[in-house]
Amino acid sequence: MAYIKFLFRSTNQHGVHSPFVYSLVTRCFNDRKKYSAYRILKDYRKSLLKDKRTIHIKDFGAGSRVFRSEERKVSKMAKTAGISPKRARLLNRLVRYLEVDSALELGSSLGLGTAAMAAGNRVKITTIEGCPETAAIAKEKFEEFNLKNIQLKVGRFEDFLKESAKTNSNSQIPNPKKSDGADLQSVPTHFSILNTHKSQPATDNSELLTHNFDLLFVDGNHQKEATLTYFKKLLPTVHNDSVMILDDIHWSKGMEEAWEEIKAHPRVKVTIDTFQWGLVFFRREQEKEHFVIRM
Repeated sequence: MAYIKFLFRSTNQHGVHSPFVYSLVTRCFNDRKKYSAYRILKDYRKSLLKDKRTIHIKDFGAGSRVFRSEERKVSKMAKTAGISPKRARLLNRLVRYLEVDSALELGSSLGLGTAAMAAGNRVKITTIEGCPETAAIAKEKFEEFNLKNIQLKVGRFEDFLKESAKTNSNSQIPNPKKSDGADLQSVPTHFSILNTHKSQPATDNSELLTHNFDLLFVDGNHQKEATLTYFKKLLPTVHNDSVMILDDIHWSKGMEEAWEEIKAHPRVKVTIDTFQWGLVFFRREQEKEHFVIRM
């Protein structure tokens, strides 16, 4: 029913009158070029689909609509619960088109989405996963596919979103992009693959909210209150050109209510509902507009 309502309300690029959104749809969403990074994403997925190991899942979110047990095969998780190939390619293009330098992901899972952001892009990613065994698989795959621009951290999202004295949710953080261009250098940390740069997102849990990100991908707890909490806590980390992507905004009535509250927030200027994802932009120079776009 939710998808039928979406189809009635949605449009394609011809119904978009915002130059910014029109360009995003025509030059990124509808980009048909075959990027070399797509081969990495395809091979990464194949590797997971061949993985017959069973792991124990520790789920802090809304749970799964597919799995009934906490014991799950990696191959089946990749097939049914991971980001789709089409969405992975789109996420890869978004990072490239928006020239994302730093990204934060809540919900690494097996790393399919993380790899989509990382492959072929000069982006520094901090990704957080609550389940240790799932994170271990993701870490293994990041190493296997030589994705060295990822810092993987394990723990509950709430533990990484604790406010510090320097955090101000009403602050307008400027765009940190086009930093000094220092060379990346590898620094070992506990259970992570980390490349460091002067504009590198914080590695200390308590400092995460004092840094800013060009892209924030929230995919880990599909519940209304949790989603609204993450959105509000992450506001100090966004700047004028940031994009926040919220996964499964039509998962439930509660998630749809959360999406409507986020759209109404005064810091939010442009939103795009693609049914599975909700994209949120904070561009102060734009009038407040909301779009529903078919992919």
